[in-house]
Amino acid sequence: MGTESKMRQHAELIVDTCFTVEKGDVVTIITDDKHAHMAKMVADVAAERGASPVVMNNEAQVSRALADTLFPMAPPKNLHDAMLAADEIIIMTNLEWANRFAHVSAVKESCANNVKIASVEPGMGEWDLGLEDILASTDRAVAAIAKLKGVKECRVWSPTGTDVTVSIEERPALQVTPIRQRGWMMGPLPLWAEVAYAAVETKTNGVIAIDGNMLGIGVDVVSSPIYWHVKDGKCIGIEGGEDAKRLAKVIEGVPNVEIVAEFAFGTSDKSPLGSPSEKGRIGNVHFALGDNKNAYPGGQNSCLLHLDGVIRNATLEIVDTGGFILRDGRWDV
Repeated sequence: MGTESKMRQHAELIVDTCFTVEKGDVVTIITDDKHAHMAKMVADVAAERGASPVVMNNEAQVSRALADTLFPMAPPKNLHDAMLAADEIIIMTNLEWANRFAHVSAVKESCANNVKIASVEPGMGEWDLGLEDILASTDRAVAAIAKLKGVKECRVWSPTGTDVTVSIEERPALQVTPIRQRGWMMGPLPLWAEVAYAAVETKTNGVIAIDGNMLGIGVDVVSSPIYWHVKDGKCIGIEGGEDAKRLAKVIEGVPNVEIVAEFAFGTSDKSPLGSPSEKGRIGNVHFALGDNKNAYPGGQNSCLLHLDGVIRNATLEIVDTGGFILRDGRWDV
């Protein structure tokens, strides 16, 4: 944890730069026990700006959901109502819980209600980040979205065995960058930046080798690759070591979880490796199994779960044009 003065500086970054909180705004801050001190600091800054912040400690739900992947993620009614009444929703909890929370209907309703919503990554007070870094990751996201406009199919491969094609035909891009706009889908900040798509549900084919973070199995980074064998959009087999067995058990019997739902890549050179934040790092591509209807434009698959897995040092080719977004983990836009 950084010094109080550095934490205060980062609280101001969250309130003033990332959320641009204004006088009179209603701010709902969702936290858990571990992050309550930081949430109070952000609330204090918001109050100084003339906003009306309320901190809601959701520890009871966070801890139970982390212990049991199938524990309901939808917020209790009092928290749901506070989300719908807010101008800004700032989520300062365990990041994996926040990642999974992004795919509940309450978040979709809040976005439709024109709120600004995002989770805050770990390390407040220790981030090596300035406004120029935030703007650079945003510019890369905008450039990649322009390069992918109208594209039907991409191919991704990696040193550990990924070789997969995915269709994004007529699926709008989802820009997840640190300076939040009203109505944007929830994402983490301030280090993370990514571009995401709802994968066309019937057209992903090949092998996806997860060699970084994998949500839902209780580890930050897999101990050995997890191989998803995918045919016509469905994961028809999972192979690998103990982590692969854990994933297979987590998804067993969950309706519609076999669908490859999301395709995304990072645009930040500040997102750290070794946690869910690495999904936002340049060089990494991630896919998800499960829901894409609550969070991604055009997504058609409803599921209780949305579980992301990261491919590191990826190459991302645009099949339609032969152009690239990534080559051997390096930015190429």
